[in-house]
Amino acid sequence: MIKNKSDHSLVYTDEFINTIEQDFVFSNKPINRFKVKLETTKNQNAEKKTLLEELKKNINSIENCNLKSNSNHLILGDGKPDSPIMLIGEAPSANEDESGKTFQGEVGTLLDKMLLAIEIKRDSIYLSYAINFRPPEDRKPTSQEIKRYSIFLKKHISIIDPKLIILMGSSAMEALTGSGNKISKERGNWKEIILDNKTYPMMISFNPSYLIRFPENKKYSWEDLKKIRDKIKELKIKL
Repeated sequence: MIKNKSDHSLVYTDEFINTIEQDFVFSNKPINRFKVKLETTKNQNAEKKTLLEELKKNINSIENCNLKSNSNHLILGDGKPDSPIMLIGEAPSANEDESGKTFQGEVGTLLDKMLLAIEIKRDSIYLSYAINFRPPEDRKPTSQEIKRYSIFLKKHISIIDPKLIILMGSSAMEALTGSGNKISKERGNWKEIILDNKTYPMMISFNPSYLIRFPENKKYSWEDLKKIRDKIKELKIKL
């Protein structure tokens, strides 16, 4: 509206109206916020997939690595990349190196039972390793190897961006905490790691392969699992 100079009354003029942007599109249909959220999730998942493929190429470009030269497969990870929970084991063994997948055979069966005990299905989380190639004779990775691959592991975590990390085994613990202590002294305690200005809570526990050899320690793993269950409730994580 503008004021007419002659009678000072308020009038509408075509000149004024034409100065208003006219590229408005009106619709009686409500915004489908679920669809918008779904599209956003698809875009994020596509971006993660691209970043994970790049990470795998970077790991595969490592030279003069005894682990790589003695392995059949690079085991990056599997499961749900958009899961709020990331589980990190120590290193692939013969079963994983043959199949190209994480936590196979007897170890995988035990892990499934452990997760189901706190109402988690394996396919609802993301699983990986501190070391991406099978160590010869399934030996424990050296501190030098753990340190070398920890660079990739930290990048891996940043890509997945979970709300909670479960570390299983001393190699996984050392990769992210730098601690070479016995896992029996460190397990059962929540720790934190900061990556790209984000803080991730971590629970350290025994690796399933260790529990198969020393089943008397399953009672301690159960205590750890209950703490993980409580943290999931506290953070209101939905799987």
